[in-house]
Amino acid sequence: MPPVSANFLLHTAIISSQVIILACGYGFVGAVLYYDYLSPPDQVASLWEHHPQELTTVVTLIATVLSVTTTTLFTISIKEALRYRITQPISLVELGAGVALAKGSIILRHEHLRLTTMTLFIFGILRLLTAGWITLLTPTYFLWPIQMQGSELDVSGTAFSNLLYQEFQTEGINAIQDNSFAILNIGGTLSGVSAAGYNFGLPGIFNFNGVKYDVSTQGIVPTIESYSGSNGVPGPGGTRLGFTGGKVTVDTVSLPGKHTSLSIPQGFSRNYSMWQQGLTADVSCQPMSSSQTQYVWDTSNSSVIYSNPDNVYNSITGLRLWNITANCGANVPTTQEYVTVVNASGYADQSDSGFLPSLVCPGPSDLNQSYTSLTILSEGFYKYRFLEASVCEVVPMLTTVRADYANGLISSEVISSIPFRSENEQLLSFIAGAIAFQCTYSQGLLSSTIGDTLYSVYSSTTNTSINDNAGNQTQVYQELEEYWRGIVEFSATFLRSGFMVVGSFPNNTVPSNLSSPVNGTMYISTIGWTRRSATYFISILPFTIITVLMGASGLYSILHGRRKNSGYRTTFDPSNPLHLIMASAEAGKASPVAPADGSLRLQGFDDIGITANERVKVQLQDDGVGKKFVAVY
Repeated sequence: MPPVSANFLLHTAIISSQVIILACGYGFVGAVLYYDYLSPPDQVASLWEHHPQELTTVVTLIATVLSVTTTTLFTISIKEALRYRITQPISLVELGAGVALAKGSIILRHEHLRLTTMTLFIFGILRLLTAGWITLLTPTYFLWPIQMQGSELDVSGTAFSNLLYQEFQTEGINAIQDNSFAILNIGGTLSGVSAAGYNFGLPGIFNFNGVKYDVSTQGIVPTIESYSGSNGVPGPGGTRLGFTGGKVTVDTVSLPGKHTSLSIPQGFSRNYSMWQQGLTADVSCQPMSSSQTQYVWDTSNSSVIYSNPDNVYNSITGLRLWNITANCGANVPTTQEYVTVVNASGYADQSDSGFLPSLVCPGPSDLNQSYTSLTILSEGFYKYRFLEASVCEVVPMLTTVRADYANGLISSEVISSIPFRSENEQLLSFIAGAIAFQCTYSQGLLSSTIGDTLYSVYSSTTNTSINDNAGNQTQVYQELEEYWRGIVEFSATFLRSGFMVVGSFPNNTVPSNLSSPVNGTMYISTIGWTRRSATYFISILPFTIITVLMGASGLYSILHGRRKNSGYRTTFDPSNPLHLIMASAEAGKASPVAPADGSLRLQGFDDIGITANERVKVQLQDDGVGKKFVAVY
């Protein structure tokens, strides 16, 4: 077996080294494309988060080392190929281009456009190596999606309607105005205020049971454990309709991905986007026209029930009892009583006192449909006189919402909605009762929470007085619509919370016939590598081109190295200007004795000759015929 030549071993080592480097690059890209997402260990990610500049420097250094290694291997490969190429006829401009490539440089000769373009292209590819490695190796911030699935309480079906009816009977709730809804007072008011002000530019963060909602609850409860709010355990009677706060059970888990061997990072933060069941209302408010006589709205029945004009130390000098009545269908009048403060003459202060009575009719405005909506009748007096006798049509809607959980806040968007059906009559009764409670207890002796909300929002968002020419009635009615919508949504959240709080069901598990599916996505904020369309392929393209060129030049050198009498000399470096000058000066035939005329005579290509030639001093002279190097001794 003939011995393996050093030439073959050299080029095999060069090509193998570059192929290994390229394989690492393609392997990394392949892993990213296969797994979709790759992230370093949490400790490394934490270091990157807190020391990004230092770790970026490390990545840049690694990319530079890989780039310099590839460039060095490429120049050696080109130099070796050029060593064989010059043993055959070659033009000087081609030789110059080869020398430029071997030195990682370019030629700029417009008359030789092909060679200029080739050197510029390869020069540019070499300069892109570092940028390509940095693009591949530098992790970026991204959101890692993980699918989530679970269940929650379904308030839309017959099973829940029957359960709610049983609770009504257990609690002794026989009328929608029952005081058992007192727990809704503060929460409902705050929800209404938040919703009313948000559309006109006021902040709208609403808190309930330890959970922060953006503007309003949209009728949902948290389905993510870290956003579930209170960790308290309710006492006896503190569940379902008697809910007073506590930990809401969460039945949502993450689903394993298609690559179960891939560990999921803890990440810097976690956001969630969940599709779940909600409840809202379409509310339309307008003045009560003279033709809407079916309501028989009557606010004229009132009388002074207390009067003490001599009371000096007590600000209450008189009290007036109001009997507000309306017809909610079947010619059965609905009555609500209120008490307000009046002066000794039986009249209220027009500027400081406010009276805004409201009645709820659990049915539509035409009084002929089934109970799938409700109507609110209202009118403002004294400082609330900007609100005329009005009717608000409230149509509750069962919704599918996309709830986004981020930065400790839950914000929701309605994706689809359907109106109540006949099986939702008990749910409508609960909502009507919650609104009726607000209507009754929002009115105090001197003012109304509803009226103050309308007045405050209007005054905070406009430059005119609400009482100037009765104010902007359009905005007033829009505020009122949003207020009632907030009340409806909060009542649904309250109801869900009461039935999903720990202790409401055995083993804190909602029965399957009362469950509604929940699904969505968890987004883990971390650093790493993910699909970037063509970015990775573009960044690895320079490595591929250089490897192909390196392989071609190596193969050329191996094939020509096998030829006999090829003129191969191990000491000749075509990229070394001195070696080219020695070859041009025919140093092999030169005399070792310095000529008297100063002509350039160089020694041979052995080690002694090359060392001696490196010490020779030359000078470019013009003898009138041409330019030439002459030796200076």
